Amino acid sequence: MPEHFVAPPRWEWYIVWYFFLGGIAGGTYAVGALLRLVGGARDEGLARLAFLLSFPALVVCPILLTLDLGRPARFWHMLIDARTGIPTLKYWSPMSMGAWTLLIFGIFSAWSFVEALVLDGRLRQPLARRVASALRGGFGRLVMIVGACFGLFIAGYTGVLLAVSNQPVWSDTWTLGGLFLASALSTAVAVIGLGAWYRGDAPGSAPKLAAADRHFLVLELVLLALFFVTLGPLAARVVRGGWAGLWLVVLIGTLLPLGLSFRRASKSRLVPALASLLVLIGSFALRAVVVLAAQS
Repeated sequence: MPEHFVAPPRWEWYIVWYFFLGGIAGGTYAVGALLRLVGGARDEGLARLAFLLSFPALVVCPILLTLDLGRPARFWHMLIDARTGIPTLKYWSPMSMGAWTLLIFGIFSAWSFVEALVLDGRLRQPLARRVASALRGGFGRLVMIVGACFGLFIAGYTGVLLAVSNQPVWSDTWTLGGLFLASALSTAVAVIGLGAWYRGDAPGSAPKLAAADRHFLVLELVLLALFFVTLGPLAARVVRGGWAGLWLVVLIGTLLPLGLSFRRASKSRLVPALASLLVLIGSFALRAVVVLAAQS
């Protein structure tokens, strides 16, 4: 039987940041795996960058979840049965599923993080080199595929977690899981793009990434429209008052980068950087308005 909240959970900024960073962690890993699996030699640098970004974002997530509990010392109860001391998975509980997926994905993300450091020449310890060498060949591709699946789950399950509550708005639309997943993927591309811009990569060096960015943004816009359509009269609840301004930020952070993406073939390095920054702002605003407006 699904777990439902009997009262509004009163989730605030810790959870908003967790949703945002969890989307970045899962999304960047999945995009990095795709770049390595189907990309060419010129995409390898971006794939490593994606793995380098995924793990630090993920590390912050358990901290935010623990702080939001109110009683942080009880965080381990989501993983361990307090009566028996045995690890337990409550498959009917989105919270338990999320905690375990976060832990398992962390193993994949940390492994790829170490490999990327070794391949970049930043880490030369023998143990780290053995970890990196274990990811070569077919086994390494399998690890990335499985890790990407867990990453996609992390990126989208937060929306599903909202949908299984009895909170009005969240439980009245089926789009939140897909919306958060599409947003996480577009945000992941934006973060990778900003990282590439910061280290001085040549503009237009990742045409596959730019094309994926456009597809993710279009998908996010479609799901955003369906979000309001499926809410019907309840849509007014999340746009009234001061929330209308935050929805405007969401739209600017989606529509404007989509328009700018068609200019990324230009020699200007500021255009893709500006587009990526707008996507990040819009993605954070989306999670903030969905989480906070429905509870207000």
